[in-house]
Amino acid sequence: MVILDELPFSFVEKEGFKKFMSKVQSLFHIPSRRTITRNCYEVYGELKINLKQSLREIQPRICLTTDTWISVQRINYMCLSAHFIDRDWLDNVFTVTVDNASANDVTVLELSKKLDMWGTNLIEGKHLHVRCMAHILNLIVQDGLKEIGPAIKRVRQMVKYVRSSSSRTRNFLKCVEMQKIECDKMLSLDVPTRWNSTYLMLDTTEKFEKAFERFDLYDGNFNSFLATDICEDGSIAESIQYEDWANVRNVTKFLEKFYELTLKVSGSRYVTCNVHFEDICELDAYLKLYIASDDLDLSKMASGMKEKFKKYWGTPEKMNKMIFVASFLDPRNKFVYVSFALEELLGEETRNVVNTKVEAYLRDLFVIYVSKYGKGSKSQPSSSDSSDSSASGISQYVSKNSLRTKLHMKKQKNDSGSLGVKSELDKYLLEDQEPESGDFDILSWWKVNSPRFPVLSQLARDVLAIPMSSVASECAFTTGGRILDL
Repeated sequence: MVILDELPFSFVEKEGFKKFMSKVQSLFHIPSRRTITRNCYEVYGELKINLKQSLREIQPRICLTTDTWISVQRINYMCLSAHFIDRDWLDNVFTVTVDNASANDVTVLELSKKLDMWGTNLIEGKHLHVRCMAHILNLIVQDGLKEIGPAIKRVRQMVKYVRSSSSRTRNFLKCVEMQKIECDKMLSLDVPTRWNSTYLMLDTTEKFEKAFERFDLYDGNFNSFLATDICEDGSIAESIQYEDWANVRNVTKFLEKFYELTLKVSGSRYVTCNVHFEDICELDAYLKLYIASDDLDLSKMASGMKEKFKKYWGTPEKMNKMIFVASFLDPRNKFVYVSFALEELLGEETRNVVNTKVEAYLRDLFVIYVSKYGKGSKSQPSSSDSSDSSASGISQYVSKNSLRTKLHMKKQKNDSGSLGVKSELDKYLLEDQEPESGDFDILSWWKVNSPRFPVLSQLARDVLAIPMSSVASECAFTTGGRILDL
């Protein structure tokens, strides 16, 4: 109970809990907080040992997210979260996902040097640094909201007025009841520096349009406040008009995609990296659509976002190649989708260059996995093992049939460029794409098909574990209730 609900250890000594337990089981002896503390650490120790044993057995590559925070007492804290896919598909660092602070560039570079010293850095750490997509989305939208229209500022002033006193809130609720508006949420004032709070404010407020139209009957100061209140930028707020509500709905609909995408990439218990490249391309198409819109406010907003988009995703050099590799390893995509999306995003000429580089990168990465899993692997048999056993059989057969021996040697020569298992990667890429499905489970697909692709499935397991945001680490600093006191 203490661990699951993140309760303080002293909870067991509270008077209310003692009375509750006396009714549940009067004979139960409630342990002291120090006993509870000791017991919790024992449980932690057991789980730590079990986790180490599990990691030792499956030996996955670990993807990290990290974030730092400084308290008001100037104490530095760091949270490190590890992501990996276990043996059921649900000591080696593969990637590190961090926000876009410039200091992180230096940090990841130093980490790469350490991994080189330990001999665990793949392809010189070229894919090690993953930038948090949630932070990039935040920067993109923040640039767009600089062009926010006057209607949005009026909504902010309206909400601020209603929420400023309990009597105004009561009068507003009467208007809501009279208009028979059914909504579980209540008005919330946004934090201008957090765009998602602005979206939530607009999304909720536009549902109360009819209530605001009646509110001035219960509060005569409402319209006069809007007419005389000075906004942050020095402009004077006015009563919101019908066309303003239409503008609010349009902006809310526009921001909805960014809000949903942020929630999607912020998850830490499901795979997101295989659709990361697709999300980038879809976002590019979405911004282009609104830039060409007849709505001048939305067009201006989308244009500002597009400029920030180019800063992080405008050229292939600015994107980690693992973004493309993860998309290749989605059996619904492969080279067909990635090649098409690259052309839409960057143009045909750039697409051809990127295709060549990324395919070469993928094959280099695959060769490394072949060297680790392709021969003598206890957990994963490979096609190279089959080749070795076949070679032994051929050697015994050489005196009986030299022609078959020559054929076998020719086949080995053709395959030698990729350690005898190139066909595994080629076979995957040349097979038909899986049909698109809303409930497609990529981990289940790789689990089922791992006997056909023993080496490639190991690569997929590591790549698909890459988190696209550092939110999992940041949550440690934004949940104030997670305090373990004695």
